[in-house]
Amino acid sequence: MPETGTGTSQSLERGLAILSAFDSDRPLIGVSELSRELELSRSTAHRYIATLAQLGYLQQDPDSRRYRLGPKVLDLGFSAINSMDVREISAPHLRRLSDETGHTVNLAILDGTDVVYIERCRTAQPGQREIDLNLHVGARLPAYCTAMGKAILAFLPEERREEIIARIEFTPRGPNTITEPRAFREELERIRIAGISVNDEELAYGLRSIAAPIHAHSGEVLAALNLAVHRTMVSMDELIARFGPAVTQTATDISLGMGHRLVPA
Repeated sequence: MPETGTGTSQSLERGLAILSAFDSDRPLIGVSELSRELELSRSTAHRYIATLAQLGYLQQDPDSRRYRLGPKVLDLGFSAINSMDVREISAPHLRRLSDETGHTVNLAILDGTDVVYIERCRTAQPGQREIDLNLHVGARLPAYCTAMGKAILAFLPEERREEIIARIEFTPRGPNTITEPRAFREELERIRIAGISVNDEELAYGLRSIAAPIHAHSGEVLAALNLAVHRTMVSMDELIARFGPAVTQTATDISLGMGHRLVPA
C-alpha cells in the first residue's frame, strides 16, 4: 500500500480500506483475499481485522471463517442518518400530505414543556385563518394542550415523561383543555395504544387536529406531525377516520427516513 501524506494516519486509512472492501456483492471476505487486495502481508491484514472485529466493526462467520461487517458499522450509518435535519427529511412528506388532504400540516419538536414548530405546510382552505393563531416556524405552544405535544410526550421514557408532567402548569386554553394530571396521564396511555393523538379544541376554540410521533433509528421519539382543521370542516370522529391513516403513514415514512425500523408484533 502506498505511503500516506503528511498529517494522515496510515493505520486508520488501512482500517477504513478494509471496511470499504465489503459490499452487497461481497458480504463475506477472507483474510487472504483482503491482504492481496490491499497489498498487505497476511499477518498485518489479520492484525487489522482482529482489531476491527474486537471493536464490533467486523464479525467472523463461524462456518467459513470469513468476515462480514459488524453492527458497529450499522450504528455509524444510522448516526449519519439521524444527524440529518429531521425538517429536511420531513419536508416532502409534509407537502404531499397537505396536497393530498387539502389541510395544513405541521412538524414540531419538544423543548421543555413546549412544542416548537419547525415546519409548516399551509393551505388556503376556508376557516384556515381562524385556526392559524399567528403560528410560524419557531412558534412555541404548551405541549399538554396540543396534539403534537401529546404525541411526543406519550412515547417518551416514563421517567422523563413524569419529570415533564411535574413541570406543566395545567391551565385552560380552549373549551376542552385537560387540566388534571391524572386525566392527562390517562390520555397519554390512550395515545400509546392508538398510536395517534387528537386535539379537540384543547388549545383554542375551533381548532381540531390529529398527530402522530416520528421516531429515530433507536426508537426514541424525535418529533411529531399534525394535520389541523377548523371545527366547521369536519367532526372529530370523521377527522380521525378520514385522515388518521394518512397521518400515521406519513409519520411512519418519515421515521423510516430517519433510520427507524418497525419491530414486528
